[in-house]
Amino acid sequence: MANSILIEGITAGYGAVRVLNDVSMTIRDGETVVLLGTNGNGKSTLIKCIMGIVRPECGRIIITIEDISYDLGDLSTEDLVNEGITLVPEGRRLFSKLTVEENLLLGAYRNQARRRRLETMALCFEIFPVLQERRHQPARSMSGGEQQMLAISRAMMSLPRILIIDEPSVGLAPIIVKRMIDKIGELKAKQNLTVLMAEQNFTQSIRIADRGYVVVHGEIEFEGTNQELAENGLVRKLYLGL
Repeated sequence: MANSILIEGITAGYGAVRVLNDVSMTIRDGETVVLLGTNGNGKSTLIKCIMGIVRPECGRIIITIEDISYDLGDLSTEDLVNEGITLVPEGRRLFSKLTVEENLLLGAYRNQARRRRLETMALCFEIFPVLQERRHQPARSMSGGEQQMLAISRAMMSLPRILIIDEPSVGLAPIIVKRMIDKIGELKAKQNLTVLMAEQNFTQSIRIADRGYVVVHGEIEFEGTNQELAENGLVRKLYLGL
């Protein structure tokens, strides 16, 4: 059954400050789509629009979950999560004083996820073995990379059909970024997910992406497959310095 996002002509911002201008994107069923852009170009604002945190001035977002389509304007953020869309926020946003296991259990609060919480936790421990080793430690005692693993796993505990990840590489060493991106690809394949990932790290994120969009000053400047992105002059200038 299909799970997808259709974004049409989204213009949005904060008060008098416009951040996005006429943004359109499609994330098709089963794809991993990367949203590329440097800081301050609107990636996080677009994700907040998708999650219902920021309401657009104009345009529409249509979410399809298991072949049923919803207009975002009719749904709250809680509704979206209950329907099967989950966000891994930038900066992880963990409950730092709670243990790894407690953070994971908090991710499984919707009814369907609660019933399968032990099964899903076992999957998270399979993908990220260090979480099982440290399941009784407080989240704040873990390294940045381990905390990002926990943030992704907490999102998976809700049994999403669409997973949205905002800047998973921020603050991580290059070798950890590579491992993290690989694990996201592994989770996507195991759980048959549709994934939208906002990233600055072109080289790593493009390895697992089917397609990508480049956002510059709140507008989509280029879209294409991972190969087309790698060969595009704008992308090469922005990310590869060529």
